Amino acid sequence: MIFKHLALTAVAIFSLSACQTTSQPESVPIVNVPFTAPLAPDFRNEITIARYSELLNRADLSADQQAKLYYDRGVLFDSLGMSTLARIDFNRAIKLKPDLAEVYNFLGIHHTLMQQYEQAYEFFDSALELNEQHEYAYLNRGIALYYGDRPSLAQDDLQQFLNRSPSDPYRVLWLYLAQSEADKAQAIVDLKANSQGVDDSQWGYQLLALYLGDISEFEFLSGIIEGVTSEQEYAHRLCEAYFYLAKMHQAAGDNYLAADYFRLALATNVHEFVEYKYARLELELMAGENAS
Repeated sequence: MIFKHLALTAVAIFSLSACQTTSQPESVPIVNVPFTAPLAPDFRNEITIARYSELLNRADLSADQQAKLYYDRGVLFDSLGMSTLARIDFNRAIKLKPDLAEVYNFLGIHHTLMQQYEQAYEFFDSALELNEQHEYAYLNRGIALYYGDRPSLAQDDLQQFLNRSPSDPYRVLWLYLAQSEADKAQAIVDLKANSQGVDDSQWGYQLLALYLGDISEFEFLSGIIEGVTSEQEYAHRLCEAYFYLAKMHQAAGDNYLAADYFRLALATNVHEFVEYKYARLELELMAGENAS
């Protein structure tokens, strides 16, 4: 469904300020960006959860069938932001069927978000032992290693992830984020080289152009709406845009502005995106640094 008033939404201005008054220092940032209504939960997921719950009450299900239902319901809980319920179902699934690689992948993500990095590594290792072709386990283990302050090992996994689809701009960008922790100059060189394999007509390429300095932040923000055909697609783009803008400002040392962008990523309610999940982790890490 195409929303006729989408263009009006795109030019709406959403301003964040930390209780700003005229007496505050000018260093307190205000983020002026295009914004949209938070993405509403998909009612179909809620109906499916109810149906799976009814099926799980049946006595004639095999252990494998129960495990699959717990996994599927856990994925839906996760997509709705119900992380505790999702984790309970994932743990039930692997107790019933310990060879479900995808469940270990999800549990690894959850432990990364809880900053339990060693446990996360173990879950991702298990996923890859069960299925060495599970490419997203490389992504998610690489991200866990990145947040666990192991950038060299993170680069290895994220390079593996990129090798499986060199034209994916998000794979290029995550490798850059890990590489820049070790050698910013070389990371930029590699970013330029890896960007050559990405189709510049797709939306994700704009993120690479932003990081390469080929377009300004204003041009990037102004172009988010181009080609968008639904509110959902717009919310998805904004979630990604806010997160990677936050990472860019964070790398430049502007943590106040970065925090505002991370908060904007959370405001989109795109729970299933890695950018949404790790925006919350980033804010928790910032809060920990400020408290210490």
